[in-house]
Amino acid sequence: MSYLPLRLPPGEDLRHALEATATAPGSGSFVVSGIGSLWHPRLRFAAAEAETQLEGPFEILTLSGSITAEGAHLHIAVADGKGQVIGGHLCYGSRVRTTAEILTVRPEGWQLRRLHDATTGYLELQVQALPGDMGPTGAQPAAAGSA
Repeated sequence: MSYLPLRLPPGEDLRHALEATATAPGSGSFVVSGIGSLWHPRLRFAAAEAETQLEGPFEILTLSGSITAEGAHLHIAVADGKGQVIGGHLCYGSRVRTTAEILTVRPEGWQLRRLHDATTGYLELQVQALPGDMGPTGAQPAAAGSA
């Protein structure tokens, strides 16, 4: 695995900055840790069609997800000045307030892409071993829905 630690400065759009780390098809990664703060974060809640802008400064308690050249799927939990926690899908326009400290991991030997899934209607993560490589464990990834 290769690691990419990031520190984003004030004013950066958190989602855009993370998506910029995966520029070539198959060059995806996973966000395994993220902390910092945001001004007026924009989230989409579960099953909601529209996003919601929260007002004021918020602390990033956790950030995780996947990033591919085709886009990102990121979940975030934030807390307001009273410690109230809310979470959802991270949307564009969530600007870093003081800092964002993030660790991304790229699994070597695997191709990460986001393709349209007819069942969900969304671009969903597709994981494949690179040609001639069965990944570090020698196993193909499990198919969706198998356990």
